[in-house]
Amino acid sequence: MHGQKRIMVTGGTGFLGSFLCERLLREGNDVLCVDNFYTGSRDNVLHLLDDPRFEILRHDITFPLYVEVDEIYNLACPASPVHYQHDPVQTVKTNVHGAINMLGLAKRTKAKIFQASTSEVYGDPAVHPQPEEYRGSVSPIGPRACYDEGKRCAETLFFDYHRQYGVEIRVARIFNTYGPRMQTNDGRVVSNFIVQALRNEPITIFGDGRQTRSFCYVDDLIDGFIRLMAAPAGVTGPINLGNPGEFQVRELAEMVIEMTGSKSGIVFKTLPIDDPTQRKPDISRATQQLGWQPKVNLREGLERTIAYFEWKLSGGVNNRFNVKSRQMPYQHLASPSVELNAPEAIR
Repeated sequence: MHGQKRIMVTGGTGFLGSFLCERLLREGNDVLCVDNFYTGSRDNVLHLLDDPRFEILRHDITFPLYVEVDEIYNLACPASPVHYQHDPVQTVKTNVHGAINMLGLAKRTKAKIFQASTSEVYGDPAVHPQPEEYRGSVSPIGPRACYDEGKRCAETLFFDYHRQYGVEIRVARIFNTYGPRMQTNDGRVVSNFIVQALRNEPITIFGDGRQTRSFCYVDDLIDGFIRLMAAPAGVTGPINLGNPGEFQVRELAEMVIEMTGSKSGIVFKTLPIDDPTQRKPDISRATQQLGWQPKVNLREGLERTIAYFEWKLSGGVNNRFNVKSRQMPYQHLASPSVELNAPEAIR
């Protein structure tokens, strides 16, 4: 346990944000969850509302926020192409104006601040696997640029606030993450395949299916967040957080069909513009500086994620008495405790 802090999580009702809020509460902190509910859902945190240390605030971070906090996790931004391309101008504003507002808050309160960046800053990479030193291959004018370039600009702002004002920052580049509480319509490959398989609909693969992705289970990723925030001040990042296990998209589809017992076939469609053909993190920096590496293999994580979507598609029936619930009972996979002391590798 880190000792009680007042910690703000923007995007706190989203997929990642809700799990982060849970983890921070378990460690004894007061948590202020901030969200405008554009892609987040109050259902994800309903089970936390009775905790006196948890507070939820509807707010759009493109506008300033005046609160007193010790730490900030800035996760606010739609993260799937379906959502961030729906309103690309707002996506850029959330990334850029939102970063400025949260950094301004951190500067005023002297809070440590975490930025949820993304592997999309690497674009369609010419280097494989992708180390943090790689500067990327990103189109500034394509349909994904609102997210890719928005996140790149946010990283620039974080490091400029750090250099110019001494703001204590942490920047994580998040690779594909999956798990319970993903949305059924978010357009991400794991949720798409599971929902289509459970409905016995054709599994839609864009491209020839040979493009690769690396899939990190949500509990592993949240552990990486906590470790990065607890690291010494000199560990600013950017640091890749993701599972280096690499799978072809077609392999994932076949695995999901087999695990769900689905009758689905596979259909192929044209690859979207600027969609990366390969994605695999080099996590040696995270291993050395944080003592972190993912523990959950893809099959184990998919079992839990499939169970969640079975519950979701059944209308929220979660037990043999057919009692409906707004949140599926969830047991986290074991997370190693994170001590305040730095791991040996970074002393």
